[in-house]
Amino acid sequence: MARLLLINYEFPPLGGGAANATDNTARELAALGVEVLVLTSAFAGLPRVERRADGVEIRRIPTLRRRRDRSSVVEMLAFLASSLVMAPWIAARWRADATIAYFGLPCGPAAWVVKALFGAPYVVSLRGGDVPGFQYDGLSLYHRLAGPVIGWLWRRASAVVANSEGLADLARRFAPDQPVAIIPNGVDTQRFTPRDGAADPADGLSLLFVGRVVRQKGLDVLFEALASLPPAGLAGVTLRIVGDGPARPELEAQAQRLGLSERVRFLGWLGRDDLPATYRAADAFVFPSRDEGMPNVVLEAMAAGLPVVATRIAGNRDLVVDGETGLMLDTDDVPALAATIARLAGDAPLRRRLGAGGRRRVVDHFSWRAVAAAYRDLALAGRSAAGRVPSAQGD
Repeated sequence: MARLLLINYEFPPLGGGAANATDNTARELAALGVEVLVLTSAFAGLPRVERRADGVEIRRIPTLRRRRDRSSVVEMLAFLASSLVMAPWIAARWRADATIAYFGLPCGPAAWVVKALFGAPYVVSLRGGDVPGFQYDGLSLYHRLAGPVIGWLWRRASAVVANSEGLADLARRFAPDQPVAIIPNGVDTQRFTPRDGAADPADGLSLLFVGRVVRQKGLDVLFEALASLPPAGLAGVTLRIVGDGPARPELEAQAQRLGLSERVRFLGWLGRDDLPATYRAADAFVFPSRDEGMPNVVLEAMAAGLPVVATRIAGNRDLVVDGETGLMLDTDDVPALAATIARLAGDAPLRRRLGAGGRRRVVDHFSWRAVAAAYRDLALAGRSAAGRVPSAQGD
């Protein structure tokens, strides 16, 4: 039986999209008959060793992680240092055939050490912020300093994978000679499903946003768009924000200043079991992000049968078909966002048509089983190219 080591400094309940992608891929790899061990950060009261009923084993190693929703550069460096010690120790006892490192940094160095010591090749799974040039607050200096290390790790990987065409293009601009494969994110279409029956038009328009509460996500633009609607257009429109982050105090103050406090609710992070019902209770999903890899939350919203209002950025363009599964607009375009919200508020048949189209698209083209199989095949192809790695049983 093949063995794969997955390294990600974030794993549920820590982190966001990349953490969920790791979790879903691990589960589906186990269902495909692969032995899976996940190496991630210790946190609060989470068990250091966990063996789940789905066959996935989780090892949580010491780090400085203090918050569930985000990690500072110092905390990521702490994971890097800890993983350089713990990954070889674990690999010596649990011989992986290959490693998948989510994020070139901070997870790639541990994967390289496992390769150097035990011959197990590694795949780097790019997630967005780990790619130089990705536009996200505070990353430009980090990318300038870490760029040489990132490129060095990519060149020694058996494969480098992006989750969207846009992210792959960005990676190729940074490293023109580096081949970059594309394996998109998936979604659990059995867990995220549309609501039963149509919404009551008298209830107004319930908008939903899910994600980290940071400037990158464009919530400031969304608030300005809502505030610009005439009283008749704003009547009945509400927004629920699932997630948390450093921009929340500023956004709460902005909502107060714009007179939106009664219409905008910050729910914080919700538990895994609460999220599907939250999607089903909404009428539309709004995602005005300024930059993305491939947003899991957009896939979840589409699986839940929601029309998606999204910006024309690389990650969104790979998922949303304008006029068929959602409506798209340029980043930072307050009038266009306001007009789009008003259009959806006044056209329930359009919402139903776009939501149904999104559901069909994810069922037909995106599944975690397909993602897991693609990663398995790519990782084990790297093992074959490098030569068979002996297992713990010596087969």
